[in-house]
Amino acid sequence: MKPIISIENVGKKYRVGVSEPYVSLRDTIANTFHRSKEKAAREEFWALQDVSFDVMPGESIGIIGRNGAGKSTLLKILSQITPPTTGSITMRGRVASLLEVGTGFHQELTGRENIFLNGAILGMSQAEIKSKFDEIIDFAGVEKFLDLPVKRYSSGMSVRLAFAVAAHLEPEILIVDEVLAVGDSEFQKKCLDKMEQVTRQDGRTILFVSHNLITVQTLCKRAVLLEKGTVKKVGETSKIIDTYLNERSAPRTASSKALHMLNHENPGDIRFSNIQVTNQKGSGDIFSNDTLKIHLKYDSNFTTPITDARIVVSVFSETTNQIVLRLDSDVAATTLNGKLKPAGEIICETDTINLMEGSYFADVDFLIQGTSVDFVKSAAQFDVETRIKDYDYQINPDRTVSDHVIKYSFKQK
Repeated sequence: MKPIISIENVGKKYRVGVSEPYVSLRDTIANTFHRSKEKAAREEFWALQDVSFDVMPGESIGIIGRNGAGKSTLLKILSQITPPTTGSITMRGRVASLLEVGTGFHQELTGRENIFLNGAILGMSQAEIKSKFDEIIDFAGVEKFLDLPVKRYSSGMSVRLAFAVAAHLEPEILIVDEVLAVGDSEFQKKCLDKMEQVTRQDGRTILFVSHNLITVQTLCKRAVLLEKGTVKKVGETSKIIDTYLNERSAPRTASSKALHMLNHENPGDIRFSNIQVTNQKGSGDIFSNDTLKIHLKYDSNFTTPITDARIVVSVFSETTNQIVLRLDSDVAATTLNGKLKPAGEIICETDTINLMEGSYFADVDFLIQGTSVDFVKSAAQFDVETRIKDYDYQINPDRTVSDHVIKYSFKQK
């Protein structure tokens, strides 16, 4: 039996500072205007190099790896969003992709019109689309909004409809990225059940990227581990996950950003100089059942102690762009009552964070008498992982800050 997907020595090279020549008309037009403002930097970056593996019909393949390993780049190449720089790909079947919210939707068209548009793109006749129409609407649960333009949909509604279309219009190959994390936990389970049906009952093929290793292990019999743009290992999912976790088990120092190079939106007499996010032991390896330690270093123009200070740290999920933790020194278990040194370090410590796997970034705000004197957006970024042996809960990643209350404290070092 021939593979349904053959990937041979695929590489993808970018030139830093130069626009990617996407094949869509919209991006081509946009890039025409941007190029006039760009400096043609010549630094090259290989997002993928010499990637090769086959996928057999009916297989469900998980693709895992650290952020920046090349997972999303590979899926974009397979989805023909961007071409490979080197190598070749053979696809023996119709492909449907779900890489970001509203993938393949025309924002000005209604939900109803987009269902027919997507079906036509997949090469289906109107009769075939109509035969699946009611199932799609029932699965997505957007019947009341079917004749509204998709641009009026929330991100959750867009994901529900996009997945329903992709799964029910019967492509031979379904490509799914982390986009399902936008939906609520009930809809995620519904999607996973549907994907299991697609592979095990209908014999179709799925390529699935996720940071949720439990989901990958449940859905996929085989997995590909990417590392720095290359294939580290291909094999049985449980063994690939073990390899991935074992390689990540060695402690590494936390990374911090040089904040003087970032955008301080309203710097005043006080200025953050460095931010680090670690676990309680000072390691950059942060797991779902860890506590956080946020190190906030600052300088100021003052020569006397600072009074009436307040620190606010807002943590956002990179996947959903929603706030998941808000740490405010005025409402913390231990506040910053009293006087702060003119320069120094403030440490915020939390109880167990219980966050889903994925990437998170933190905004930091320094206020004096209620007025912001230095605010830095995305001042720090950190990854949260889950050990399989410790994964005995499911958390709704669609929650807002009001749904997640933990104890935390602020203190001056």
